Amino acid sequence: MPMAPTPRTGLPRRIVVTGASGNVGTALLRRLAANPAELDIVAIARRIPPARDPYAAAKWCAVDLGAPDAARVLTPIFAEADAVVHLAWGFQPSHRRDYLRRVAVDGTRAVMTAAADAGVAHVIHMSSAAVYSEGAYRREVDESWAREGVPTCVYSVDKVAAETFLDDFESGTNVPVLTRFRPGFIGQLVSGSGLERYVLPEFVPAGITNHLPLIPIDHTLTIPAVHSDDVADALVAALERRVPGPFNLGAPTPVGARDFAAPFDCPTIPVPRWGLSALAEATWRLRLQPVQGGWIDLAYTCPMLDCRRAREELGWSPKYDGPEVWSETVRGMRSATGTDSPVLSPRSARERLAALVERGPIGRRIPP
Repeated sequence: MPMAPTPRTGLPRRIVVTGASGNVGTALLRRLAANPAELDIVAIARRIPPARDPYAAAKWCAVDLGAPDAARVLTPIFAEADAVVHLAWGFQPSHRRDYLRRVAVDGTRAVMTAAADAGVAHVIHMSSAAVYSEGAYRREVDESWAREGVPTCVYSVDKVAAETFLDDFESGTNVPVLTRFRPGFIGQLVSGSGLERYVLPEFVPAGITNHLPLIPIDHTLTIPAVHSDDVADALVAALERRVPGPFNLGAPTPVGARDFAAPFDCPTIPVPRWGLSALAEATWRLRLQPVQGGWIDLAYTCPMLDCRRAREELGWSPKYDGPEVWSETVRGMRSATGTDSPVLSPRSARERLAALVERGPIGRRIPP
C-alpha cells in the first residue's frame, strides 16, 4: 500500500522534476523559482538547457528515460528527494513507435521503480484526459470515467498503459503516495514554437501559420484546454498538500471550432471528422507531415472535464479560459516565441531544413 499521506503546510524541500525543460516543466520551474521558500530543485531532461531563467533555478541531470538502465541511473538522483514530479513524455518521432513507447511507458516504470527504491514519499504523474474512453464527447466526466482511451491514437494508448501500470504499482507495499493529473490540451505563449515544429513538416516555410488561406474543420470540435501556468499552480498545490488520487484539469470553457480558427485570421471550410482523420493518416503514412490521424480522433473524442475535485481538494482555480489558452499558444506559433530549452526553442527555416537533410524528418528522427 502507498505510504500514508501526511498534511503539509508548505512545499517539500527537495523536489525532482523529470521532463523539466518542456512546456509544463518550464512553467513549473518559473512557479517554484518565484516561491520565497528555499527549495532544492533537481531537474531531469535528456538535453540540458542553458543556465538562464527559469532553468537556472535548478540543478540539472541528463538522463534518457527510455534507456534500459534508466531506473538504476535515477535511483541515486532521487535519494533524499521529498517528492518527484514526473512530466517527461515523447510526442515525436511519430514513426518510431518503439521509441515513443520506451520513453512513455518504460520511462514511467523507471521513474516509479527508482522512486520506490529511493524511498521518495510522494510522486506526481502527469497523465492526460486522453486516457478517457469514448462515449462522452462534449459532456463533462469526472475522474471515475472509464479509462480505455482512443485506440487509434498512440499518445492515448500510452497514457492508458502508463496509468494501468500505476494501478498495479499503487497496490504494492511501501510505495510513494501517488497523485495523477489528467489535463486537456496544455498551452502557453512559449510553447508555440515547439508545437509548430511537432505538427508541421520541415519543408513548410517558417511563418506559414501567418498566411493560412483557410482551415478545414468539423464544426463540432470541442477541446478541453488549460494554461501551463494553471497546471503549474495545481502541481504546487499537490506538492504542498500531498493528496493522492487523480485530478482533472481544464479551464471552464472549451476550445470550439470558432475559437480554434480565430487566432489564424482565416475562414474555415467544413470537413467531417472522419475526413480529417483519413487525410491526416494518409499524409502521415506518406511521410508528408508528422501528425498521425489518431490525433484527430482524439480531438473529436476527448470529453469535457469535471474539475470539482481539484477545486475542492487542492483549492485550484484556473486563471485562463480555454479559448485564451489556445489563442496565446497560436500567438506563440505565429511570432516564433519560445525559450532557450532545446524542446521549446524557435528554429529558423535554415535550421529546420538543415535538420531535415542531416537527420531526416521529425517523424523519423530520434532527438540528439
